[in-house]
Amino acid sequence: MTVVTLMWEARAADGRGAELLAWARAQRLPTPPLRRETFTAPGDRVLVLTWWNAPLDADLPELAEPSADLVTRPVHRWRFESHGT
Repeated sequence: MTVVTLMWEARAADGRGAELLAWARAQRLPTPPLRRETFTAPGDRVLVLTWWNAPLDADLPELAEPSADLVTRPVHRWRFESHGT
């Protein structure tokens, strides 16, 4: 089986980075992934990566869009397929 990584990245509205981070960390998925990590970056950015044992085109649960007033733009989402280490 292929390991797929889903990437979710959002940029918080001015001064709301901590709130966006708390929101992202509180989001639960209906099925737990193999692994989940949450990161922050300059510019009040929050990144969540989830790993799944599934084909690249599988229907997988993803984090929702936060409320429009919490972010400066729509969430960026990408899927990556692992090719080993």
